[in-house]
Amino acid sequence: MPFFGSTFSPKKTPPRKCASLSNLHLLDRSTREIELGLEYGTPTMNLAGQSLKFEKGQWVAESGSFTGDRREMQRLRKRNQQLEEENNLLRLKVDILLDMLSETTAESHLMEKELEELKNHSRRRK
Repeated sequence: MPFFGSTFSPKKTPPRKCASLSNLHLLDRSTREIELGLEYGTPTMNLAGQSLKFEKGQWVAESGSFTGDRREMQRLRKRNQQLEEENNLLRLKVDILLDMLSETTAESHLMEKELEELKNHSRRRK
């Protein structure tokens, strides 16, 4: 039983008339994008002094942002091409070695089979 009469019961607040007090929802799409900053553009980042942007699923250096020397770039491209050629040569050598291994393994199995047949043939003669 309460000391001072009835229990505390605040008045209920009336329901809101409008969900948003902002009038930005009344603007057309292009004005809203300008106002709210929804024009993001392409993502960019800066790594080791080189500016990169994300285009078509890949990070691409922005034009004129490469700070290195043109000769250095040509040297790196030439070295990359040499390494690709060396890699292709090594793959070819591995393929040849695997072919040689399979050939000698097949010959070895044939020789073992012939040897077994000769042993069986000589045992039958005795």
